[in-house]
Formats: sequence, C-alpha cells, structure tokens
Amino acid sequence: MSATPSLPNTMRQIRFDGAGGPEVIAVETVPVPQPGPGQVLIEVVAAGVNRPDVMQRGGKYPPPKGATAVPGLEVSGRVVALGEGVSAPSLGNEVCALTISGGYAEFAAVEAGHCLPRPGPLSLIDAGGIPETFFTVYSNVIQRGRLKAGETFLVHGGSSGIGSTAIQIAKHHGARVLATAGSAEKCRFCEDLGAEAAINYRETDFAEEVKRLTDGKGVDVILDMIGASYLEKNIASLAVEGRLVLIALMGGYKVEAFNITPIMIKRLTFTGATLRPRSKAEKADIAVGLRRDVWPLLDAGTIRPVIHATFPLDDARKAHELMESSAHLGKILLTTGR
Repeated sequence: MSATPSLPNTMRQIRFDGAGGPEVIAVETVPVPQPGPGQVLIEVVAAGVNRPDVMQRGGKYPPPKGATAVPGLEVSGRVVALGEGVSAPSLGNEVCALTISGGYAEFAAVEAGHCLPRPGPLSLIDAGGIPETFFTVYSNVIQRGRLKAGETFLVHGGSSGIGSTAIQIAKHHGARVLATAGSAEKCRFCEDLGAEAAINYRETDFAEEVKRLTDGKGVDVILDMIGASYLEKNIASLAVEGRLVLIALMGGYKVEAFNITPIMIKRLTFTGATLRPRSKAEKADIAVGLRRDVWPLLDAGTIRPVIHATFPLDDARKAHELMESSAHLGKILLTTGR
C-alpha cells in the first residue's frame, strides 16, 4: 500500500445503536481503515445522506454481507492511500465516489473503479452530493429505461436528490420532462431545474394531468420511487411502448388486485433495480458511462447537484430528521471539517 505521510491512526464515524429513529445515531472513534486490493482510501470531506441510510437505521436495509455497518453510500474527498494493484486515481486526487457503506466517516475505503474526478466548477463539499443519485439516475433512466431524445419523461418526487438529478439529466439528454412534487414551492423548484411542468400530487390526479399534458398519448419513461400505491396510475400514464422503472417502495411493495391488460395492449416494459447489491464490475461500468456522457455536463457547469443543507458529521441526527421530514429541496450532506 502506498499512502500520503502523516495519516492519523484514528477517526470519527457514525454508528447505529440498534434499529430505531434518529436517537440511535451515535459518534464513535475507531482505527482508520486500510484500503484492500483494488481500493483507495479517501479522506472524506463530505458524505451524502440518502433514503437508504434512513431505511438502514430502521433495520429495513442492511448492508450486504461483508460490508461495514457504518452508513453512507457516497463521499467526496482526497485520495490518501492506494491499495494493491491501483494505478488510478492517484494520491492527492480530488474525487467523489460511490460506497457500498461506510461513508459517514472521516476516512473511507472504496473501490478505485467507483471513483470519479471532482467536476471543475464544484467544491469538494458539493461533489459529495453526486455519486449515489447520479449513478442511480443514469443507470435507471438512460441505461435501463432507454430514454431517447425527443421522448417524454416523468419523475416522481422531482424535488428530491434523485428527482433533481433526473430532471437535469433527462432534460439535457433531449427529453421533455414532467415531474410530480408535494407543494407549490417544490413544483416551482422542479420547473426551475428544467421540468416543462410539475404536478402537485396533493391537489391533482397526476395520471389525469399527464394525459392532459401529453394530449392523451402518455409518457415514454417513468422513474418511480413510490411503488405499489402508484402502480395503476403509472401504467395509465405510460404511452405505447412505455417503460416504468422502479427504484424504491416508499408507497408499499404489494398490490392486491391489478388489471394487467394495459401492459399487453400498450406493450409496456416494467422493470426496476437497486444499486447497492450490484456487483463491483457493474458499478464500475456505470462509472465509465457517467464519465463519458454526464461528466462533460458537470465540468461545463450545465448540470449540478442541488445541495439543500450541510451538517457537521456530529449532527447526523439532525440530517436524518430533515430527510424524514421531506422538507428538503435536493441533497443533504454531512461534512467532516477535513
């Protein structure tokens, strides 16, 4: 292993003292991890807070076997040590990276192939809001959903970290973008990011509004984080040959009765994925696609992660409380002060 000099022996990290609410979040001091073969050690500047972290805290989304129980799916920072066989990134490089877990810490060991360079216009703190959402949106909307220029795209929860990223990527991919959100303020936020129209789902039946906005045709791709409670309306909102991509189950996972006839009549595709369990090689392939297709937009300042709030690592409880309130517009970050 090669490393920069004067690395500390210990670091702060977050742990969950059992399953429960934000009160189970605690800070502890532990030895700094060592990067394994194919990994780099990142001195973390910022770590993203995401819905899966909240689910893990509640005991509903455990980390994969062999991974640390420390939460955190994305980080930004500086490469301070290289594991065996790593030639890139180099020591001292400023990067952001997807992590399988362990991001809520001052140092994190991550796969070298899951690192991407800090985009030029962004601070290292803001870069911490990129990996989880950009990997998720790119792999599901562009790769799995096969969104094409000229098609119409609908994202639910458009004011979230995922939603704000999906609006921008789809817009600059040449699609017409629609979004749903839960307030007038959130709808304006979506439209400011590039959505042609944002539908307040608390006041309007989104399927009826999609039908009106598309002159009855429907949309070509839907990115959905809600699940069961939206299924029938999603199917009704899709155009012929439309694709529904499911990435979370905030509205439940089971539908008691459902008419599948429209799937056949409209020749629909119903698919979905979760990012965390995917193989190292699959995630590295997504990183290659992002570097090719999305990083030029980030480097040019054309798109960006939208950061709602940052909290010191020691205030992770407050960050989780904000996440659960759904009052945020964009990303929530933890900062280490390093």
